[in-house]
Amino acid sequence: MFRVANAVHIRERVSVVQVRYATSPDSAETATTAELRARYLVEDLFVPGEVRGVYTHEDRMVVAGALPGVGTLSLPAWPVLGTPTHLTRRELGVVNVGEVGQVVVDGVAYTLGHLDGLYAGRGSDVQLRGEGAAFYLVSVPAVAVYPVAVFSRDTVEPVEIGSDEGASCRSLYKYLWGDVHPSNQLQFGVTVIAKGSVWNTIPAHLHERRTEVYLYADLEPSARVVHLMGQPGATRHLMVADRQAVISPAWSMHAGAGTSSYAFIWAMAGENTTYTDLAPIPMDAL
Repeated sequence: MFRVANAVHIRERVSVVQVRYATSPDSAETATTAELRARYLVEDLFVPGEVRGVYTHEDRMVVAGALPGVGTLSLPAWPVLGTPTHLTRRELGVVNVGEVGQVVVDGVAYTLGHLDGLYAGRGSDVQLRGEGAAFYLVSVPAVAVYPVAVFSRDTVEPVEIGSDEGASCRSLYKYLWGDVHPSNQLQFGVTVIAKGSVWNTIPAHLHERRTEVYLYADLEPSARVVHLMGQPGATRHLMVADRQAVISPAWSMHAGAGTSSYAFIWAMAGENTTYTDLAPIPMDAL
C-alpha cells in the first residue's frame, strides 16, 4: 500500500490512485525526510495485476504503473478525473520498463520492447498486455487530438551528453518533445546513464513553466539514486530505488547521482512544449 500523508485513496477493481496537492518551496525547506518522501516520492506503482497511479495537482499530471501479467489491463477511469474514460480529456505517454509487451490503442496492438515508448491522443481507448511487461504511464490534460506514435530506442538517435571527467556520460532519447510529433503539452523520453557515470542531470535546472517527473529504472535492488530537489541554496535530497518516481514542481531543481548505472524516464507538462525552456543553475548557486 502507498505510504503517503494527506493523500486521497480511490479504489476500483485492480486499480488504485492517490491524489497529491500542490506544495510551496517553503514547505519543502522545512519538511522532514518522511514528509519529503510523502509529498514528492512515488514508491509503489508496480504491483502485479494492477494499475496504480498518482494524480498530482502540479500541472494536473497523472503518473501510473501497470503490470498486466497473464491478463490485460485497461487504463482506469478514476473518479478523480471526472470523466467517463481516462483519456476523455487527456493525452498519454507510455514507456515499457520491463520485457516486451503490447499497448492496444483503439483495437490496434503496438509492440514495445524495453524502454520503448508510445503516445496516444485524447479520446483513445488503451489496453495493456504482456506477461513480463511493466508499463509506466503519464497522462496530462489535452484539447486537440493527435495520432498514435511509437518510439523505439533502437531507431531514435540519442543525444550524447556529459563527460567521463564529470562522471556524467549519458544518452538522451527524445521521444515526444515538440518537433517530431505534436502534443498538447506532454513531453517525455528516456535517458540512459553510461557505465562508470553516475550523474543524470548536470548542471541542475529549473522549469518555471512546467512540472517534470523522473521515474528511475534498471537499478539493482540494492542500488539507489540520490535525487536532489528544492530551491537553489536550500536543496534537499531523496533516496530513490528502482521503479520509483519523483515529482518536481516548477520551483524545484532536479538532478541526481546513482550508486550504479541506471536509466530514467523524464516527462513534462505545462504551458510550453519548447524542450530547451529551462534555467540552468550554476554549481556555486546550489
